[in-house]
Amino acid sequence: MNAPLRETKAAQRLMIVDCDIHPIQRSPADLHPFLAMRWREHMATFGNHVRQGLSERIMWPRMMASGQRADAYPKEGGPPGSSYELMRDQHLDPNGVEHGMLIALSKGGMEERNQDYAAALMSAVNDWQVECWVKRDARLRAGVVIVADDPESAVKEIYKRAQQKEFSQIILSPRSAEPLGRRRFWPIFAAAEETGFPLGLHPAAHPGGAPSTGAGWPTYYMQEHFTFGTASESLAVSLVMEGVFERFPRLKIAMIESGFSWAPTLAWRMDSIFERMHKEVPHLKRRPSEYMRDHFWFATQPIEEPEKPQHLIDIFEWIGWDKIIFSSDYPHWDFDDPRYAISVKISDEHRAMIFRDNAKALYGLD
Repeated sequence: MNAPLRETKAAQRLMIVDCDIHPIQRSPADLHPFLAMRWREHMATFGNHVRQGLSERIMWPRMMASGQRADAYPKEGGPPGSSYELMRDQHLDPNGVEHGMLIALSKGGMEERNQDYAAALMSAVNDWQVECWVKRDARLRAGVVIVADDPESAVKEIYKRAQQKEFSQIILSPRSAEPLGRRRFWPIFAAAEETGFPLGLHPAAHPGGAPSTGAGWPTYYMQEHFTFGTASESLAVSLVMEGVFERFPRLKIAMIESGFSWAPTLAWRMDSIFERMHKEVPHLKRRPSEYMRDHFWFATQPIEEPEKPQHLIDIFEWIGWDKIIFSSDYPHWDFDDPRYAISVKISDEHRAMIFRDNAKALYGLD
């Protein structure tokens, strides 16, 4: 599957909003202009101090090329996602991307134990997104990378970036050190609600260093890939059950790169338990499924492909046609070409909602 795609048409009938595009640094030196000399020296002398056993490596061997497309390597060198020109020529222009939401890969501070260094990296990667990407192409919008394990620094970063029109959401990893519904994270939710930023939950580093499954590290890449969904399920349960949405009724959550077919069954299970044990959580004034329907948006990639197309339609109907947003996951190997991403027959109105209008409403795009 990791092979060049067919040539795309020069023009698209429907302009799209892509909610998951990955820029990546060509090397750590790309962040040097945005780091104080102290932290540049720290990077060169001490390197990363991360919460995982394999320092300076992805903690799980994600197939070839760190999960990137074979045809996305820039001619001038560097990893896929490091060249704006190639991204423009390979994806933005031919696929009719009207707006692209950036979710930065590589160093960003999420995985760092040294919280001062993590805060410096967090700020640097956000500056890098603006200077090296958004200012080069007005279609692109940055995501505020924060370190959830340090809520105080995270909140400062959120309010700082809320003053910049280049940012459209906050990026968090669903693989948090502890369940995100816990009170220690509530200042982040308060800042998100006040600024109007949605929270984009995208699989990333493991801030707590815990394995991606409850039984330890998996053997195969296929196993690891499936944990994107299970991690997001656990996070959704935490946010709902711990009363986050009662406390922050305007909070918006975008579930990105974790699938979505699990949402109805998870909501049904929570509703069933809630009916029997609601006295344990008197702070919840509504059924869990109602919170999920009101506060969660789901990105399409990786899209489920059931044998019976009607099953996918049923899932869309349960989630709500207004809560599905398109994402390509460029430049990963399982990139979803917008021409083929949804193969089931849907109306033009629903197609426009998924590929463009829902995301414009969620992110407040003109």
